[in-house]
Amino acid sequence: MATDTSAGTAQREGGSHHPGAKDSVGVIDLLKGVAGMVPDLLGMAKHAPGLVYRPADAHKTIGHIVAGLAAKHPDRPFIRFDGTTLTYDEANRTANRYAAVLAERGVGPGDVVGILAKNSATDLLCVIATVKLGAAAGMLNYNQTHHVIDHSMSLLDAKVLLRDPDASEAFDSMSPEVHPEHVLDFAALDAAAEGKSEADPPITAELPASTIAFYIFTSGTTGLPKASLMSHNRWLANYSGIGGLGVRLRGSDTMYVPLPLYHNNALSVSLGAVLAGGACIAIGRKFSASRFWDEVIANRATSFCYIGELCRYLLSQPEKPTDRQHAVRVIVGNGMRPEIWDEFSQRFGIDRVVEFYGASELNVAFVNAFNVKRTAGFCPLPYKVVEYEADGSPKRDAKGRLRTVAKGQPGLLIAQISERVPLDGYTDDGETEKKVIRDAFKKGDAYFNSGDLVRQQGFLHIAFVDRLGDTFRWKGENVATTEVEGAFAGVDAVEEAVVYGAAVGGCDGRAGMAAITLDPEQTFDPKALSDHLYSELPGYAVPLFLREVDAIEATSTFKNRKVELRDEGFTEVGDDRVWVLKGRADGYVPFYPEYPAEVAAAKAPR
Repeated sequence: MATDTSAGTAQREGGSHHPGAKDSVGVIDLLKGVAGMVPDLLGMAKHAPGLVYRPADAHKTIGHIVAGLAAKHPDRPFIRFDGTTLTYDEANRTANRYAAVLAERGVGPGDVVGILAKNSATDLLCVIATVKLGAAAGMLNYNQTHHVIDHSMSLLDAKVLLRDPDASEAFDSMSPEVHPEHVLDFAALDAAAEGKSEADPPITAELPASTIAFYIFTSGTTGLPKASLMSHNRWLANYSGIGGLGVRLRGSDTMYVPLPLYHNNALSVSLGAVLAGGACIAIGRKFSASRFWDEVIANRATSFCYIGELCRYLLSQPEKPTDRQHAVRVIVGNGMRPEIWDEFSQRFGIDRVVEFYGASELNVAFVNAFNVKRTAGFCPLPYKVVEYEADGSPKRDAKGRLRTVAKGQPGLLIAQISERVPLDGYTDDGETEKKVIRDAFKKGDAYFNSGDLVRQQGFLHIAFVDRLGDTFRWKGENVATTEVEGAFAGVDAVEEAVVYGAAVGGCDGRAGMAAITLDPEQTFDPKALSDHLYSELPGYAVPLFLREVDAIEATSTFKNRKVELRDEGFTEVGDDRVWVLKGRADGYVPFYPEYPAEVAAAKAPR
């Protein structure tokens, strides 16, 4: 596991946050950021108004932007995949032919086209064709099968399904009852598109920005997925804010995108950044840590998108010459852990890390436009960071109102809902309403509950602390799982750690538990590990249980499957070895049956 080379563990300001996280953002940070923006000021001036004011009835959509770039820069590279490059003109004409096929099958404004595909140029062209008609692209997750993908299809109520033969496992598991009237695989789509009009559909220029562009399925690890709605208007916030003001690509740039196109990081953030700069998107089939830099170099990429786990996987690779033989100068994504931020930038020679914070359903986003280290960025739109209950709900005072927390304190992030900053929500209005907080500070106001803990750093910047659902309460304290996971970073013998709360009979809350994978080349010293964790964490945050596992399964978007591990606790562990924390003196020792009762009786850990 990569070690922490950042400037020590940040001082804790009364709550859980990442070791190495930046405590505050100051004037000097902003001035340095502004100085770095000087070469890009002209492009930024073009995009700044779009972040602050985006009329819902404006005739500006994704299809309109693609058509405009094709007219202005027809021969400029736009999509690169598997060694083949399409120019803006070629891509636009192909998307228009696909749109003609969809229109012949009755697709128009307000309809939905299901897209079941692995990453490819055709996948992206299908999306563009769909949104040019005013329809929504329903981005199906090809890892879903059987009743789960049936559920997703039922949410879409699609008129047409476009499918990639490479995603046949998902399609073949689908019940025929959920198939729409028209199902075309990519070969059939290409055949039907032969000879069709290559002109932009007339409707494209007339569509309002309020039109729904995508259905993005939430990546929850339990239960059935929900489909969040992404309007063109909210996509334009990514285009202007993250793309135009944060990433700031130029026409000569190429962004490598190895994340799945059904994910917002790829479809909204990355595509938005590419179109904002009139740049090229190089689509990777899937992420590979061992081949990553080779593919970046082969695609002549100057940028790439990431999520935090991707960066950690890259750092865990042996050092090699390609670490620095690339032309990447800026990366964009979310989840770059503070404890690896400096090491990642230094090892791979990255000038700018445009960390952002957002969610598929959230109506605001934060972006690190000023190139400040270890921050999720700033947001000029209205939001609050408030006190919260153990169950993740906002805490109300005696008058029924919410209270904000002080700078540096962890709190629940909520975003104001207004005509200026509307909420797209989910396909299910009931699910949307569950996340809306009404009469928060005064009668009649409304805020969206992000479900996330953050810390205010000053000057409208925040640091992400944790998913509130991943935060557990122990000994009257809220423990942020990512903080504890970060503390394992300095232990050579531990390759990976996933932290969660485990129920202990007779105890309130949940005790900390970590599933760990061990480096076979290193000697595991359980006492040394406990000493390290006690030195890095408050006593209540040191895990009481360790479970040795061979591997930690991850979802298709690299998010660890904490829920299954949490449900298994320390009892349903099969043949896995479990260690328990006796206390500071003895450290971790092998599990013994009396230990849970000792914890309940406050006899352990000592």
